[in-house]
Amino acid sequence: MRNLLLSSAISLASIALASCQGGQTGDTAPTSTTAPQGNVVSGEPVALQGSSPFAASSHGEMPNPWAMAFEPGTGRLFVTQQDGDLLVYDPTSGRTATVTGTPDVVYEGQGGLGDIAFAPDYATSGMVYLSWAKASAGETTVAAVGRGTLDCDRIDACRIENFQQVWQQSRGGERKGHYSHRIAFSPDGQHLYIASGDRQEQDPAQDLSNNLGTIVRLNLDGTPAAGNPFADRGSPTNQVWSYGHRNILGLAFSPAGELWEIEHGPAGGDELNHVERGANYGWPIRSNGDNYDGSDIPDHTPDDGFAKPAISWSPVIAPGDMIFYTGSMFGDWQGQVLVANLRTTSISRISANAGANTAMEESRYEFPERLRDIAQAPDGAIWVIEDDEGGRLLRLIPAG
Repeated sequence: MRNLLLSSAISLASIALASCQGGQTGDTAPTSTTAPQGNVVSGEPVALQGSSPFAASSHGEMPNPWAMAFEPGTGRLFVTQQDGDLLVYDPTSGRTATVTGTPDVVYEGQGGLGDIAFAPDYATSGMVYLSWAKASAGETTVAAVGRGTLDCDRIDACRIENFQQVWQQSRGGERKGHYSHRIAFSPDGQHLYIASGDRQEQDPAQDLSNNLGTIVRLNLDGTPAAGNPFADRGSPTNQVWSYGHRNILGLAFSPAGELWEIEHGPAGGDELNHVERGANYGWPIRSNGDNYDGSDIPDHTPDDGFAKPAISWSPVIAPGDMIFYTGSMFGDWQGQVLVANLRTTSISRISANAGANTAMEESRYEFPERLRDIAQAPDGAIWVIEDDEGGRLLRLIPAG
C-alpha cells in the first residue's frame, strides 16, 4: 500500500454552520447522527452549476475512490480506493494517511476494494467491515465481505488487525462487473445486510440456489440470520432476504427502520426499491429499461407478481450511492433520500413513502463531475467524492 497526501489547504478555520431545523424488519429505528465535529480545515471553494443550495469546498483529491464512511466518535473519514488502498482523512487537520491490513483485491473492471462500514458496536468492538472483489476458481471472481479491528490512535499509524472474511458470493463470475457489495446494518445492530450483484449474468438473480442478484441478511459474524424467508432451504438460499436484483449501488435504512436500495437498470430503468422480506424484484424478467442491444424487457405491471420500484428513471441517473439525511444543517431534508449520481453528475433529493411504495424526486442539483459516493458528517454537512482518477473530496454546507 502506498501513503498518499491530499492536496488540500491545511490552515485551520472555523466553519460557521447554518442552524436550520430541521422497510420493515422489526428492528428499532435509527436516531439522528448529527453531532458537533469541531473545526474543519478550509477547503478550496468549488463553483457549482445553477441555483445550488450548497456551498462546496474541495478537500483534496484521491486517485480512484469508491466508498466512504465517517468513523463514529472521531469524525475522521475513511475512503476506499478501488486499487486496494484504504485512506483516512482528518477534516480537522487536513491530514491523510493509508490504513494497512486490508485484503488483496482484484482491481479490474468494476472490481477492487468496495464498501466500508463501521460495526454497530464499534465504540466497544472497534470492528470495521470491508467488501472487495476476490479471485476465485479459474479466471472468476466473487464479491466478499470481511471484518477486522481498527487500531488508529494516530492517523499516521492506522491499521486493521485480524481481518477475516465472513461472506462471499456462492459462485464466481468471469465478467468483472456488478459486484454491488454494499453493506448496511439493521437499526438494532443485530444484522448485517449485503447487496450481491448479478455479475452481469442476469439469470442467477431468479435462481435461489445461489446468492447472486440478492440482498442477504446475516448475523454480524456472517452466518445466516434466523427469520430469513428461505431459512429451511440450506446454504446459500438461507442467506437470502430478497432477490431479482441487478446491480445495487446503494443500501440504507430509513429513519423509520425500513430498508431501501437503489440499483442500476440496463438501458434505462434505474430504480429505487423498498426492500421487503422474501420479495422478488423481477430482474431480468421485468425492468422499466431495455437491453443494451435495444431489445425489449417487459415493464413492471400491477399484476405481474413482482415487487415494483417506488420510482424508476429512464434515461438513467446511474446512482453511485444513497443516504437518508438525518442532520439539522439541511433541516428541511430530514428523512429524505440523497443520491450521488454518476451519469447525470448530480445529487437527487427524493421523498420516499414505504407504506405506499412511492417516491418522488423533489430536486436534482448539478455538479461538475460524476459523483461516486455520498456521506453525512457528524455535524450534518454532506460530503461527496467524485468518480475520477483524482476525484475531489467535496464538503457541502448550506449556501449563503
